[in-house]
Amino acid sequence: MNLPWAQIDTVMLDMDGTLLDLNFDNHFWQEHVPLRYAQHHGMQLRDARDQLYTTFREIEGTMNWYCLDYWSRELDLDIEMLKREVRHLIGILPHVKTFLDGLRAAGKHILLVTNAHQKSLLLKMEETQLSPYFDHIICAHDLGMPKEEAAFWDKLREQHPFDPQRTLFVDDSLSVLRSAQQYGIQHLLAVRKPDTMKADKDTEEFNGIDSFADILQGL
Repeated sequence: MNLPWAQIDTVMLDMDGTLLDLNFDNHFWQEHVPLRYAQHHGMQLRDARDQLYTTFREIEGTMNWYCLDYWSRELDLDIEMLKREVRHLIGILPHVKTFLDGLRAAGKHILLVTNAHQKSLLLKMEETQLSPYFDHIICAHDLGMPKEEAAFWDKLREQHPFDPQRTLFVDDSLSVLRSAQQYGIQHLLAVRKPDTMKADKDTEEFNGIDSFADILQGL
């Protein structure tokens, strides 16, 4: 895939499922939290899963969905501590560091733009040591709304000015990409394999990449 790199000044990158393997988050919420919830509340694991999955679906896509403090209160569990129990599963997706090195060498303005809670963001930056690659790291919780909301992009642009026509945004969430598209961000790419342990996902109307090696040419 040949991107018009000469027409791109700013590169915005999601974290989970884009730079980092979503296997960590999927395992955490689908396996580890139900296990610890069942143990804590004296439940069968199957019942804990059924209860939690229903609750998760009701909250998905909202600011609370991404908030570790919210889930700690709702589930009566220390979610930050539980994440640290499985931190060994945090991993960087293939070719990410090579791509980030290329962006820096090309003089691009690099933003990490994530819905992840500040505590999760801190843990993952501790584990991966990726933070020095970015000019700015933007956490949606600091702006008070997730990337799915149209107003997020206005708030982001107020704090970190960018030209939507000269911006590349890469994410694994189609709903987030649609929000960015509606705002007018010109160059959009979806990640086909956010979780290395699962099959490729259908990126629907968006151009997809298997890894960042797909867009290194010309950078």
